[in-house]
This record gives sequence, structure tokens and C-alpha cells, in this order.
Amino acid sequence: MGDAELSWSAKPVRQAQASRGDYPRFHLAFPVTDLGAARRFYVGVLGCTEGRSAQEWVDFDFFGHQIVAFRVGAADMKVATSLVDGDQVPVRHFGVILEVDEWNSLADRLETAGVRFIIEPHVRFKGQVGEQSTMFLLDPFDNALEFKAFENIDQLFSPQ
Repeated sequence: MGDAELSWSAKPVRQAQASRGDYPRFHLAFPVTDLGAARRFYVGVLGCTEGRSAQEWVDFDFFGHQIVAFRVGAADMKVATSLVDGDQVPVRHFGVILEVDEWNSLADRLETAGVRFIIEPHVRFKGQVGEQSTMFLLDPFDNALEFKAFENIDQLFSPQ
């Protein structure tokens, strides 16, 4: 690969076509120590669009996928959790956004299999923009996984 192939510039990324029903979508949450610096990089440098946010976190449309930066103290970068709609969510986790029927089937299958949840299957942000079904569990290596589904996928990147 030549140098020209490796260079890039901050151009606006393709915005998610949430209403098209493109599945699956990737979801990644990660810790940062400065939300302002995260916004400057993801929006200013990469050209992502900012979605919903709160005092401790911000969503970005990352090439049609959802990434979430959670602000934590430097000492907590490895074991951080953040309060999200009443749940202590492990900041470092990954997952996928499923269709509602798929999510319900997976939740039933996991419950039947006796999987231990970090956060039990439930609806978060009930009646608000971004309402979603969510559940968290650990893989055999203690990696936190989140599976979520939006009743209205058009709200995936909607601001509050």
C-alpha cells in the first residue's frame, strides 16, 4: 500500500439510514477522560454526527454504527461503570443492535439457558427518545456484551 492509500482527511461520514432497517448494526461503548476531546476528535476530525448525550456520555454515528464515549476518571479506565437510566452499565462493552423480534428470541433463549445477566433484559428510556430493549451479560472471558433493540430504529441517533 502506498502512502496515498494510507492518508485520510476529515470528511463527513455516511449518515446512518436507520429508516431503511439495515441490520445488524455495530454498537461499542468505551471510556474516555474528556468528553470535549472526544467530541472534537469524533465529530471534528472523523466527521461523525453527535446523537443523544448526557453529562457523562455521548453517542456518535460512526459510519452508520453506534459508538458511545463514557467519561470516567483516569484511574477507572479499566473497570469503569456509568449510571444509565438506573443501571450501572460496564463502560467497556460491545454488542449488536437487533430487530425487536430477534432481541426477544435471544432474551428468551438466554434466560432458558440460565445465563447470568449483569443487567437483566428490560426497556431503558421508556417513553423517551431512544427507548430501547437492553440486556448485558459476560462472555466466558468476562467481556461485557450488550444486546439492544429499538422499537423505533429511527431514534438510534436522535438527539434528546
